[in-house]
Parts: sequence; C-alpha cells; structure tokens
Amino acid sequence: MTSLSATDRLLAVLAAFDHDHPALSLTEISRRAGLSLTTAHRLVGALGDWGALERDADGIYHVGLRLWELAALSPRGLALRQIALPYLEDLYEATHENVQLAVRDGAEVVYIEWISGRSAVGVKIQVGARWPLHATGVGLALLAHCEPAFQEAYCGGPLAGFTPHTLTDPAALRRVLAEVRRSGVVVSDRQITEDALSVAAPVRGPGGPVTAAVSVVVPERGAHTPALIPAVRLAARGISRALGWQPEPSGG
Repeated sequence: MTSLSATDRLLAVLAAFDHDHPALSLTEISRRAGLSLTTAHRLVGALGDWGALERDADGIYHVGLRLWELAALSPRGLALRQIALPYLEDLYEATHENVQLAVRDGAEVVYIEWISGRSAVGVKIQVGARWPLHATGVGLALLAHCEPAFQEAYCGGPLAGFTPHTLTDPAALRRVLAEVRRSGVVVSDRQITEDALSVAAPVRGPGGPVTAAVSVVVPERGAHTPALIPAVRLAARGISRALGWQPEPSGG
C-alpha cells in the first residue's frame, strides 16, 4: 500500500470536515482522515497555528477563518456572489421563494449563494452544499453546457436517485440537456424532495461560456412555472451582463 505524502495527509485532515461533520474531536479527525492519532495531532497543531483550524473551549475543532479568507479570493466564490447578489435579490423580491446561485465542480454542483424565503418550501441546500449535476435545476443548466465528451461520460455513469422523479435514465437525461440548450431554461421537478421544483437558467461569463447557474425553488403543489421562467431568465441575463457577457447582436 502506497503511503500518503505529507500534502495528502494535510488534505485528508481538512477533508475530514464537511457539512455533516463541521465540528470534530481529534479522535474523530484521526478516524475520518485515516491517520494515526499521533500524526493527526501533529497535523492539526500545524493547521491550527496557521489558522486553517480553530479549537474551541471543549477541545473540538472547526474550520478556521484563514480558509474562509482564501476561499473569498476564488473568482467563482465571493467575487461572483457579490456581482450576482443584486440580481438574486431582485429575483427573490419577484417571487419570495428560495433563490440559489451555483457553480460546477467536476460532476457536482456547489451552491455559493442562497436567499431563503420566509415561508418558502424547505430545501436540502446551504452555501457550500454539493449535489450531483443531474439531480438539480442548476446542475442540469450547467451540465447542458459542458463539453460533449464530459456530458456523454456523465450520462453513461451511475446516476443517483433521490426520489422516484430523479433523472436516472441516461436517454431521458440526454433529452433534458438538449432541451436546456434549446430553451435556455430548465424545470427540475421533485428530483431531490417530493414537495419542490426548481426553475434554473445558465449564467454566462465574458465570451459566452457558462460559468454558473441561478434558480428559484418553489413548492411543487400549485407551482406556476410559466410565470417563474421569465424572472429566472432575467436574473441570469443580468448576472451574465454584469460579468461582462455581451449577447450577440440580433440580425436584421
């Protein structure tokens, strides 16, 4: 068995933390990282000195502010959120429902902003959460504009199901992606939970490539998607323009 490098061990310590495990004891870090307690103790100490981890009064470790400071430098993180926020707020004011902004990371969608409606449907989403691309509206909007080879590999791989409505049939997924490219919008119906659907649209950056996606999530019962689609498209277009995208001039 190949031994882990020093870098791999450090990354394993950080990877021990996730949304289900935001606070860990040293023993839990050791177990989740697959490291000896001695090694974990040494690495946790080094990460704590640097500010990547913080230890509370009970001896429990949390992700430190130093990592947040670094993450804020990502052009697909805080900078994108700041540019998009006025348009997300407008979308929220128009719908009073959950509004989301997300980017792609490999085969997953990562949520980087979320405005929650006070009486909106509950969703299993928070900033930093990840879901498979095929199972969410924002994920489908992003997947539809990936390279064809990536799309084909994704459609041919295992497609996790979360409800009876999740897109797990490769042929059906390909049809949905083609429709997203044609229409510029997607309705993801009860894919994650049985009571919610989302309407999503892609966000483009300078030159036209899709860099993010925006969506609104509403209760499935009584949802009036024809009224939501223009609002979501308008938000996506506004964010795209703010990022430097210029639509092609209309012929005529």
